[in-house]
Amino acid sequence: MAKAAEPRPTPALDHTGATSDALLTRILSSLDEDKAEEIVQIDLRGKTSIGDYMVICSGRSSRQVTALAEKLVERLKTEFGRFAKVEGKETGDWVLIDTGDVIVHVFRPEVREFYQLEKMWLPAGTA
Repeated sequence: MAKAAEPRPTPALDHTGATSDALLTRILSSLDEDKAEEIVQIDLRGKTSIGDYMVICSGRSSRQVTALAEKLVERLKTEFGRFAKVEGKETGDWVLIDTGDVIVHVFRPEVREFYQLEKMWLPAGTA
């Protein structure tokens, strides 16, 4: 009688080999899953050394801005082993999440309109 094959163990995630593109893809999907609004991605490669990409999005309220940031940081920690630097979570008006390769800005709509980061980083006529 043939012996049934034993199930293979699921390989662990490679927390050290994540590319900035893979990180960006997960950040965008996380923000979309959590209902972030007006998500914009900006390619920073060749423009600055602060990171490869910038993502800007809005939450409808301070509470949602904070929740978007907290969930994103937790997912990146769990799935990629990335510990992000977070600023502004206390007030929930503008939260900055620095993953090293991808910089994420989560704004309340009024604050986003005031600072207009897209105009600073996108080519003229695209924001």
